[in-house]
Amino acid sequence: MNRRVVITGIGPVSEIGVGVHAFGEGLRAGRSGVGPITSFDTTGFERVVAGEVRDFRPQDILRRLSPADWGRSSLFAAAAARLAVEDAGIDPPPTRTAAVVGTTTGELLPLVDITASWHENGIGVPDREAAAKLPTSRLGLAVAEELGLRGEAVTLGTACAAGNYAIGHAYDLITLGEADVAVAGGADSVNRFLHAGFHRLGALTAERCSPFDRDRSGILTAEGGVALVLETLDSARDRGARIYAEILGWAMTCDARHPVAPDADSIARCVRLAHKRAGVSPDQVDYICAHGTGTRTNDLVESTAIRSVFGEQPPPMSSIKSMLGHTMGAASGFGAAACALSIHDGFLPPTVNHVTHDPQLAGVDPVPNRSRSTEVRVAQNNGFAFGGNNAIVMLGSAQ
Repeated sequence: MNRRVVITGIGPVSEIGVGVHAFGEGLRAGRSGVGPITSFDTTGFERVVAGEVRDFRPQDILRRLSPADWGRSSLFAAAAARLAVEDAGIDPPPTRTAAVVGTTTGELLPLVDITASWHENGIGVPDREAAAKLPTSRLGLAVAEELGLRGEAVTLGTACAAGNYAIGHAYDLITLGEADVAVAGGADSVNRFLHAGFHRLGALTAERCSPFDRDRSGILTAEGGVALVLETLDSARDRGARIYAEILGWAMTCDARHPVAPDADSIARCVRLAHKRAGVSPDQVDYICAHGTGTRTNDLVESTAIRSVFGEQPPPMSSIKSMLGHTMGAASGFGAAACALSIHDGFLPPTVNHVTHDPQLAGVDPVPNRSRSTEVRVAQNNGFAFGGNNAIVMLGSAQ
């Protein structure tokens, strides 16, 4: 139908800022939100730092949901959606509005509580209220119920690329005429189970995430929720909405090779496909929001894939995970928000904690430590996940 899709609302709930203005200021300032874990007992863990949203008060944001009835990830998703529609000035949304939320772990916190109770008291009937919060599908339903939506409500569990999958699916719904508006993003919560899993993998760093640095040593688990309001360019113009950026297109590939190791050729194929669908060439891309986890393997593979597409001098490529930590299913949603703000406000978010550039990553400009004011016309948002799931969203200035 050739419907152009734009972003008119951004709703971040993160440890560097809640709401679009605070989040944008945090990105510009290179603010770090990580610190000692407070949400569970870290006794026995060697790595005890994460990115927690410590001041999250869903009752101050939500209008319809009762926080006591929902898990933390669902509350992140619903609060982000509420902030996004308010930012878009489209509250209440129209009838044909979809909700699409990406996640990695869904609602693991209630499951951790249930199993802890069984460990202490013996296996029995689980707590009814905790069990009711468990289904991962509740993240999309929480958004729909909070906003009073009657369109499609979907939760996508494609791990660390899930935010991009959600935005891409929402984009498809609008371009195909299946929805007029979509609220899309991702949400996840720090929890003992996930932290322990990455700990056993040896993927956690001790204190700070340092993507592209010579001495980088791993990720930091993190949490939060983010939502974007997507609608047609025509509807945004008709109602005089502020337009952050246009979704130019997106693509996904699957490595189909290894459960956790990324594949440079498959990632490069995803980049080329995203460019083709967006109608852009590599020389038109001004900024890449990297997946940039800070592990030795990911940063090298991602940089190799990027250089194979862009040449030895790719556009600036920074990692906001250096500030946020790895927010799992919300990660590429936060990346899309950062890209939209970079286009709208004219700046590049930095990669903080950068001390010594890795010589193996020669030619990569990580925008070290300080944001950079510049015009951004086209931005590329990378999202890669365990299972070889790759998803890339291309954003541009709506002209």
